Amino acid sequence: QVQLQESGPGLVKPSQTLSLTCTVSGGSITTKYAYWSWIRQPPGKGPEWMGAITWADGTYYSPSLVGRISISGDTPKNQFTLRLNSVTPEDTAVYYCARGEATRVGGGYVYSWSSYDYWGQGTQVTVSS
Repeated sequence: QVQLQESGPGLVKPSQTLSLTCTVSGGSITTKYAYWSWIRQPPGKGPEWMGAITWADGTYYSPSLVGRISISGDTPKNQFTLRLNSVTPEDTAVYYCARGEATRVGGGYVYSWSSYDYWGQGTQVTVSS
């Protein structure tokens, strides 16, 4: 059973960098068919996929966040980390990490950013001065 746990500060000041870590247990973040995403849900809105890290093909980011977002992995600790810079109050949301399984097609993988089998419980991040 794969388990994911988000951690990080619950309050970030505007213009600063939001940093969250997802610690994974029961499975390895280096599993080639797995992808590890960050997803957020602002108050009163639907979920938004932010980006993902995959060990087969690297990182993918939402076009709306390119330039502000980075996702990295720490294999010894079996963690992956989200960094979002220049935050504004519009970045206030519940942030989730999640794991999905890619489909093997030919010699590569196909990822579905809306499909996940394991989720963290979510962590509230508020951007406010």
